Amino acid sequence: MHSPDLDVVIVGGGLVGLSLACALDGGGLRLALVDRGGPPAPFSDPPADWDVRVYAISPGSQAFLAGCGAWPDAARMAPVDAMQVYGDADGSRLAFDAHEARVAHLAQIVENRVLLDALWRRLRQSAVSVLAPAQCQAVAFEQDAAVLALEGDAPLRAKLLVAADGAQSWLRAQAGMPATTTPYGQSAVVANFECEPAHRNRAFQWFRRDGVLALLPLPGDRCSMVWSAPQGVADELMAATADALAERVGEASRGVLGRLRQITPPAAFPLQLVRVPRLVRARLALVGDAAHNLHPLAGQGVNLGFQDARELAQVLLERGACHDAGEYRLLRRYERARREDILAMTWVTDGLQRLFGAAGRPASWVRNRGLSLVDRAGPIKQRLVRHALG
Repeated sequence: MHSPDLDVVIVGGGLVGLSLACALDGGGLRLALVDRGGPPAPFSDPPADWDVRVYAISPGSQAFLAGCGAWPDAARMAPVDAMQVYGDADGSRLAFDAHEARVAHLAQIVENRVLLDALWRRLRQSAVSVLAPAQCQAVAFEQDAAVLALEGDAPLRAKLLVAADGAQSWLRAQAGMPATTTPYGQSAVVANFECEPAHRNRAFQWFRRDGVLALLPLPGDRCSMVWSAPQGVADELMAATADALAERVGEASRGVLGRLRQITPPAAFPLQLVRVPRLVRARLALVGDAAHNLHPLAGQGVNLGFQDARELAQVLLERGACHDAGEYRLLRRYERARREDILAMTWVTDGLQRLFGAAGRPASWVRNRGLSLVDRAGPIKQRLVRHALG
């Protein structure tokens, strides 16, 4: 039995898989990345239109991507200097401010395709072998290697496979690692708008009886909407005309950004909770949505994924005398380092979704009173901010 040809094969060319490949490049490991889609065409000039899918990138994730050499140009992003969160009762409010937290900003709002472009540009300059598009067919786990069979290509033998292939991970399923999926019966409806008054780099969020609505700043007088709504409401939003959707979002957001004009067609993404009891087994590690998939109300899903990539890269690059990147005891370091953070964020997002989705006066009193109390409780509020900064 011959030695593995590679140390690490990453399956999945999304944001988290790409960031892990970039973080590991130059660390003395033999690397490959496999993705079923081809890399996007690079753009030399910023596109005239705007990607409907955006992310709130925490300062910690920004530092990680910058350290990988994959932080995009600032022209296509907007900082979040303050955030205001409202309950579904008058006077229920929670505010966060970068100045009070003594940080430059709470987050950066960046388009999905801009992040992908920066990561692929960095990967093209790396020593990572890229197989894309490539279709995985089967996987086998041997004592000293994992073997990944590809359609129409030679199999890859590696000491470690990393599943970065999304919430419905093919690699996780092939490895027999269990996952529990709970649909929320909701979709996140996203669209971009022009707004009349300047947003002044403020983000807004409303916990409403018809879902959770967020408005996030984009460069210039533009904003991005994320409305996580019950499926019936989501269908109505998707079917609305541009003018009707802008009017409905304006009313739901209490006119904080004045008259809105839709500049991108809406898109909808079904929401679910995916719990994975184990992040690793011998020769396999899960990262990103393959390891956890949460409700987007806290805007931390992609940041959790980048934290996975950062921690796994650190474990592999600082493995010391352990030359086997897929050794189970080594991978357990990664799992132990990530477990508490993932469980905490899962509990918070799922708990808030259930609390604000519950009907009745007791639940309403608890959730709205809770927001106001946290706003006045300095230490608790500061701890929330520190955690969100990543």
